[in-house]
Parts: sequence; structure tokens; C-alpha cells
Amino acid sequence: MSEISYIRGDATAPSAKGVKVIAHVCNDIGGWGKGFVLALSRRRPEPEAAYRAWHRDRASNDFGLGAVQVVPVDRYVWVANMIGQRGIRRGSKGVPVRYAAIDAALDRLADRAVELEASVHMPRIGCGLAGGSWERVEPLIVQRLVRRGIAVTVYDHDG
Repeated sequence: MSEISYIRGDATAPSAKGVKVIAHVCNDIGGWGKGFVLALSRRRPEPEAAYRAWHRDRASNDFGLGAVQVVPVDRYVWVANMIGQRGIRRGSKGVPVRYAAIDAALDRLADRAVELEASVHMPRIGCGLAGGSWERVEPLIVQRLVRRGIAVTVYDHDG
């Protein structure tokens, strides 16, 4: 059984052969404009447009904590918009990250990755602006993706 591969680099440009899914955590209020999504949007417009439409039409779809939207951006690359954070601010209820939502989203992502025969690539999801702890997120990735035989690469950005 493989474990998570950690490399230095840019998760918006996965360096692997075959079909790849770039996974990242989004908030549940339709905000797209800080953190990893900025780098993603500089490279590809489709994930942001799809996320905004998904949020706009949320009354008639599954948009909410734990949901995943997998967006094709080219023949071999997809982006998984995973709703794993409540709001965007730290406050009386703590940090925005929601571990149960990330867990549910990773479970849904695993099914799609298996279907696509894809590897999964990501930054340290939920641990930037969402305020999460990698010690809590990493076991979820192992449980939901690695144990299902999905190759996972986590990118630590230079600089």
C-alpha cells in the first residue's frame, strides 16, 4: 500500500502521467478570491466559473458542506471543488475548516477518481485560510483515498 507522496512544487500544475484530479477546499458561502483558488484561477478559468454557478443555483443542487464538484479542464486534468469550510472568518465558533465535511468530500472524490482512473493532487487542503491542522486532515486522505489505491501527491509550494 502506498502512502501520500510529498513534493515541492505547484499543485495547479501536477507532474504526473495519466489522468489527474487537482483537489482543493472551498467555502460554503460562494466566496472565491483568496488562497489556492487565486493560483488555480490564474491557470484555468473553468473551476471558478463552475463553482460560482454551483453556488448560484444551490437551491436546486447539492451545494453544501461535504459536496464535491469535479470540473474537467482538459483531456487529462480535472479539478475537484470540495466544500469543506463553513464561511471564511475565524470567530467565536473557531476556524472555518470542517473536518467532517472534508472527510465526506474526500469519500465522494475517491469514487470519481476511481471512475476516472486518476491520481489526486492537492496542496495541504483545509490548512491554509481554513485554519485546519494537517495532523487531522492527513489521516482522512489516507483513509478515503490512499486505502482505495488512489495515488495522492501533496504539493508544498516554494516560497
